[in-house]
This record gives sequence, C-alpha cells and structure tokens, in this order.
Amino acid sequence: MTAAPKMRNIGPKSAAWLRQVGLRTHEDIAAIGTVEAFMRVKRAGFKPTLNLLYAIEGALLDCHWQEISEERRQELILAAEAATALLPAPRNKPAAAPVHTTMHAQEERFDEPTAFGGGRDDDDNDRDDGNDRDGPSDDDGHDSHDADDRND
Repeated sequence: MTAAPKMRNIGPKSAAWLRQVGLRTHEDIAAIGTVEAFMRVKRAGFKPTLNLLYAIEGALLDCHWQEISEERRQELILAAEAATALLPAPRNKPAAAPVHTTMHAQEERFDEPTAFGGGRDDDDNDRDDGNDRDGPSDDDGHDSHDADDRND
C-alpha cells in the first residue's frame, strides 16, 4: 500500500488527526469541505486550533495557509463557531469554573515512611535473620538461640 501524497500545510500531527477521522486524501477533504473536516477532528476529541482550519483551507486551495485572505478567514471562523455551538455538551464533565486552591498546614513527621522511601521499615526484608522486632521467632516465647543450643 502506498502512502497518500503529503498535503500542503498539513504537518505530521494534523495528518494523524485527519487519518484518525477517516480523511486520508485531498479528495476526502474536498468532498466534505474545510469546516466539516475541522469539525470531525474536533468531535473526535482532539484540540485543534484555528491554524488547522486555515491549513486545511490552504491545502484545498493549494496555497500557503498565511495567503488566505482575512475575509475568508473570518468566514471560516464564523462557520466553525456555528458548528461548534451545535456540538452536544461534554458528558461526565462539570462546566468549567474558576479553580480555587486551598493550602492546608501540614505537620512534619519524620518517623513515617513516604511514597519515596523516606522511612525505615525493617519488616520488609525477604530473608529471616532472626532480628525481627515483631515478636519471638518460635512458639515458646524464646528466640531461636535457646539455652539448648548453647550447651553443645
């Protein structure tokens, strides 16, 4: 399979977005138009800027995106804004609101371990060296080195 020829003004990221929404060739984009191509990318969840809108238009007209007249840019912006207004509200996302950060005073504690291994925990050793501090190592309440072991 041969790759589609590179479209003018369309960089790798924009090309990937367009491919992911099913627009692989110049003809695919020409069939639906600049604004609809832009809206498909937007509806897919990507965050395109107006530069993509201008780039798509420039690709269709075979000119650099900066050569698009200011009048045409305004037409594209108005059409894109009208199409964006028709999009459904995002699901499971609260409406955007100002963010307020509250800082709580935190007590410094050096004896507790942290997520970065700042504390000490002797019980995590995989080997048993008889020096565990969590209790005796056998059932009669004595360490494994009884008096019986010393009388050999």
